[in-house]
Amino acid sequence: MNLLVTGGAGYIGSVMAAELLKAGHQVCVYDNLSHGWRGALPQGAELVVGDIADRTALDQLFHAYSFDAVLHFAALIEARESMVVPEAYFRNNTAGTLTLLEAMLLYDVKKFVFSSTAAVYGDAQRTPIEESDRLRPTNAYGESKLLVERMLEWLHRTHGLCYASLRYFNAAGAAGGLGEGHRPESHLIPRILQVALGTQPHISIYGTDYPTPDGTCIRDYIHVSDLVAAHLLALDALDRHEQLVYNLGNGQGFSVRQVIEAARRVTGQPIPAVESARLPGDPAILVASSERIRRELGWQPLHAELETIIASAWDWHRRHPDGYAE
Repeated sequence: MNLLVTGGAGYIGSVMAAELLKAGHQVCVYDNLSHGWRGALPQGAELVVGDIADRTALDQLFHAYSFDAVLHFAALIEARESMVVPEAYFRNNTAGTLTLLEAMLLYDVKKFVFSSTAAVYGDAQRTPIEESDRLRPTNAYGESKLLVERMLEWLHRTHGLCYASLRYFNAAGAAGGLGEGHRPESHLIPRILQVALGTQPHISIYGTDYPTPDGTCIRDYIHVSDLVAAHLLALDALDRHEQLVYNLGNGQGFSVRQVIEAARRVTGQPIPAVESARLPGDPAILVASSERIRRELGWQPLHAELETIIASAWDWHRRHPDGYAE
């Protein structure tokens, strides 16, 4: 297939583009490079620099290529930042995605794989979370993604758009020489590894009074390779299904303190930690039930162990202590 990968120069998007190329697809990456890197672009993918909010640029793109499907990773992703500037998240993640969808509909591209998030659930009513559970985000990031999910349902009803909405839990690890190189970095595992490398003095633990066994937030970590494998399955399944909604996680939660301890074992470094106040918008526990995609599409995580995930990220960060060069 001829595929468009928005945000394909970013962390997950670049790994996705690489796997699509391995599977024999043609890949065009569309990225404004605000959070992506030319150095992350897989060999064989064509890069078009542009913004999803730029309708003129999108019209030129869709006119020049005959896409069979779009895999959409271009988004602002920092839950904490979204509580400071929520307007930026609604403009980029929600309105920008609508602009992309309008272009797809005009050029009759009817398959869409959407990078959603576990943040659509907010504070979970039960653990592990299932796809049918209540959707009540506690931060603007989650709300901006949930609004897109609602748009997708309506565009399916009215225009026949076929879509897969994949609700990620915490993507981590590295694959095929591609890793997590955000600037600045806010995700837990790479921040911990920066301390192990000596580029940061300590790791901050934001909140120690959550209703969890050790008082710190609990999250479900999924290796980026397993995440991308689920996207491949979902893309293929859109030939048989018109609407798909899946959680993507390992079904096992680890607290911030547990992740730090695992990183100490993997790296052999002391990794000093400093306790700080909670940050707004952080749910106490987010752990996935991914039984639906396992049952319906046969997805099976191959890198589920936390130390395996951290070890792959540690290898990448040691080779790329400053992230991508460009």
